[in-house]
Amino acid sequence: MIKKKKFIIKILKWRYKYISKQQFIYILSILVGFLAGLGSVILKNLTHFIQSLLEGEIIQKYHHAFYFIFPIIGLFIVYLLKTYVIKQKIHHGIPSTLYAVAKKHGIMDRYKMYASLLLAPITAGFGGSVGLQGPAVSTGAAIGSNLAKLFRLDRKTRLLLIGCACTGAMASMFKAPIAAIIFAVEIFSLDLAFASLVPLLLASVAAVVTSYFFRGQDVLFNFNLQDTFQIKDIGFYVILAVGTGIASIYFSKIYFKITRFFEQINNPIKRLVIGGLSIGILLYLIPPLFGEGYGLINNLLLGDHIKAIGNVPFIEVATKNIWVIIALLIGITFFKAIAMTITFSSGGVGGIFIPTLVMGSTLGNVLAKIINNIGLGFNVSESNFTLIGMTGLMAGVLHAPLTAIFLIAEITGGYELFVPLMLVSAISYAITKRFVSHSIYTEELAKRGELITHNKDSNAIMLMQKDNIIEQDFITLKPEMTLGKMLKKAVAKSKRNLFPVVDEDHFLIGVILLDDIREIMFNKKMYKKVLVSDLMHSAPDMIFYNRDSMQMIMKKFTDSGAWNLPVLRDGKYYGFISKSKMLTKYRDKLIEVAL
Repeated sequence: MIKKKKFIIKILKWRYKYISKQQFIYILSILVGFLAGLGSVILKNLTHFIQSLLEGEIIQKYHHAFYFIFPIIGLFIVYLLKTYVIKQKIHHGIPSTLYAVAKKHGIMDRYKMYASLLLAPITAGFGGSVGLQGPAVSTGAAIGSNLAKLFRLDRKTRLLLIGCACTGAMASMFKAPIAAIIFAVEIFSLDLAFASLVPLLLASVAAVVTSYFFRGQDVLFNFNLQDTFQIKDIGFYVILAVGTGIASIYFSKIYFKITRFFEQINNPIKRLVIGGLSIGILLYLIPPLFGEGYGLINNLLLGDHIKAIGNVPFIEVATKNIWVIIALLIGITFFKAIAMTITFSSGGVGGIFIPTLVMGSTLGNVLAKIINNIGLGFNVSESNFTLIGMTGLMAGVLHAPLTAIFLIAEITGGYELFVPLMLVSAISYAITKRFVSHSIYTEELAKRGELITHNKDSNAIMLMQKDNIIEQDFITLKPEMTLGKMLKKAVAKSKRNLFPVVDEDHFLIGVILLDDIREIMFNKKMYKKVLVSDLMHSAPDMIFYNRDSMQMIMKKFTDSGAWNLPVLRDGKYYGFISKSKMLTKYRDKLIEVAL
């Protein structure tokens, strides 16, 4: 440990002597991009190894029933590793990163550098219907955060390196460097100024080069655009946009509903068993739900829907009737969100990004097949609708329309589809936003007032800490105290003009202002006749320490018109927050955020 510290000190001395801070950030952004890219490569390769071993070697050679067994085994292994090896609670990748950015100044625990790297491949490889983008982002962000901590960098630089790591993870996973930068800006609300743009570019390029070095020309979507956009199809794209908007609402709502159901089950083993059995049944009946689902997407893009749906029941009938194929694809569309959420809720580790693409691709393909086979003489490109369906779901579910547009265009070379990409993305996002205010990534953070946005005023309020503005130098009164005793023991010794009244258990029962006693405080005849309980009154409002966000506190001051409000913690009196101190801290934070 001592040798390590000396080595870091030597690096810092060398940096201060020979290179500027900006140059050092450029070097670190390349390093972070490389490490985030390497993490994504490890995630992909390890997952594919496990999945090909189980699904290709065992299930195909032995028995279809292993679809039912493997998810339970995978979840149990993940539970054992979390409980006895990592010994930490593993949260969803991108929401936990957003929380660290918002409330912990970008400081992330070291175990997050390897936890998802170990657990996500087991979850997805054994059949859990999740993606790897969230774990890749979480791993990269933790690496960026801890590198910043290692080299004693400030909060702003630490957040920039986290953004570089998220960019690198995305760029390496999809080999889409431009979409990766847009993803970091759109999801993590980074300011796209020149000072941050260059590190993001360097990290993105470093990650893509890393991916090419280790994986060669292998890409997730092995497809090049073949059919161009036809203006006559514009009406069908509008229908697709509405459909993806409705599907995005369904995806989000079912996620929140199933998550709440599992949260009510306190026993983790019970959650694991219920979730494992549920996923097993779904995979046994609908094998394409196994793992991430890239094979399904690629087969749909290539027009091989028989291979896409795999060895499902009614496969012999499906080969002879296109409407059976359509019905099976609708089933995959409907159940993908359910299988994904159950995997999360029962203890699995993964992401929602890829399941969103799977659901969007099947929905787009289904609509194209219906249009082409309904018998009205229409003919649309099934591959284009498959691509643009992914865009619509991404825009709606993730609330990231720009990422959706550029990702699909970049990974498929489909820049000729920009018009329908933008149209579907905009409509789907607008419809979803109307009914689901925040994405799955940000819903819980937004409810607690802990979400970083592009609004600097909101960010400044949110970044403030309650403990830094709560004042506790108020002298408390008891309701049975006389006026004379109050003047002697409280008013004469306090620099405040406000006094909280509490009972024996320290519960707040009222407040007294100096103005409330000004007319009688010099009348000695009243000293023994008047009690504190006669003078006290309720506060204009109260602040609940464990519940109220900084935005809510600011709103309470605005609505009540008060200059001081009492704070209750666990139901008991804890202190006061003054509007003047809060506004001073807000001004300081606003300057910090703007710099």
